[in-house]
Amino acid sequence: MKIAITKERKNPPDKRVVLPPHICQEAVEMYPELKIKVESSAIRVYKDEAYNKAGFPVTDDVTDCDVILGVKEVPIDALIPNKKYFFFSHTIKKQPYNRKLLKAFLDKNIEMYDHEVITAQNNIRLIGFGYYAGIVGAYNGMRTFGLKQGLYSIPKSASLPDKVALINELHSFKLPAIKIVLTGTGRVGNGAKEMLDAMYIKQVSVENFLTKTYDEPVYVQLDVLDYNRRKDGVEKDMYDFFDNPAEYDSDFKRFTRVADFFIAGHYHNAAAPDFYTVNDTKESDFKIRVVADISCDIGRPISSTLRASTIADPIYGYDRVTGKEVSDYKDAETIAVMAVDNLPAELPKDASDGFGEMFLEHVIPAFFDGDKNGILQRARMTQNGQLTERYKYLQDYVDGKE
Repeated sequence: MKIAITKERKNPPDKRVVLPPHICQEAVEMYPELKIKVESSAIRVYKDEAYNKAGFPVTDDVTDCDVILGVKEVPIDALIPNKKYFFFSHTIKKQPYNRKLLKAFLDKNIEMYDHEVITAQNNIRLIGFGYYAGIVGAYNGMRTFGLKQGLYSIPKSASLPDKVALINELHSFKLPAIKIVLTGTGRVGNGAKEMLDAMYIKQVSVENFLTKTYDEPVYVQLDVLDYNRRKDGVEKDMYDFFDNPAEYDSDFKRFTRVADFFIAGHYHNAAAPDFYTVNDTKESDFKIRVVADISCDIGRPISSTLRASTIADPIYGYDRVTGKEVSDYKDAETIAVMAVDNLPAELPKDASDGFGEMFLEHVIPAFFDGDKNGILQRARMTQNGQLTERYKYLQDYVDGKE
């Protein structure tokens, strides 16, 4: 089998890579029949020379490879027909801007495997950049808080080399006695939690967060049943929420009355209730003034997330009375929103190393063991010019009917 690491072509440029040189070396040691080629790139965090030094040929032609690995979407005109591709296609939720890309997979007889749907048998994701989104999102949130309140200024994360450097910057200032609410207990939420813990911010219980006053900064990490409640008042477990999200109302308002800073690291089902609405932010007791929305679902479930922001311009203001974007995010009545939607790209080396380790552990073996655990089968979106059974729900999307 011959694998190619493709050049990232999407703008803005992304420096990440699926398999860094040292992970490539581990892979071929484990599977001597595996061959790896690298498409030349001037922007990749691991330079061409590093792959050459590690013993992997760098070339401008990867058409002789069977499998092509990337991070972001490959432009349609760069897709090589009759190949197997792995990258984040951003099509599984019927994203309108990528309908033509999914159609191109079918037209070019491409077997498409989306990183986002590489899962275990219980449908838990096996690989992703979520942990690093949490790391960078928490850092960016702290930077936003300092700028919003005029308390301190730290560099953008994209200008720093690694997680250690980010943590060192977070030790360069002292926070006032604020309350931080963090949602999510998966990779994203726990990445953010790691940064809060690295700052020695005290974690407190939900009850204490809601009722007590502190003379130091504190945070609470919420799971789904901490901010959602069944409409009928019956207490059930979190699996009931996952199975029946429409049967729940939001209970997040009790946190908006006491929290200063919201870090959103949750996964949100479209049928689940909103955290807060435009009308909620108008209320006089709505206290949150900084939102680091790592999840970055536009408009819902967090009304202040009007759009994704960018690495170059990461912060915008949300007028909590009008519900409109404003230029002055430092105004006292404005919510400062950090909603960068490609946060791991700001820490490309660490993110690539972590992703590569997961890909080597979970995906590479499936190429050689007959896919005994169904890893490839579950992630295969297209085959022989057709959507696979698991992804037939996308047919109307492909046909332009949705």
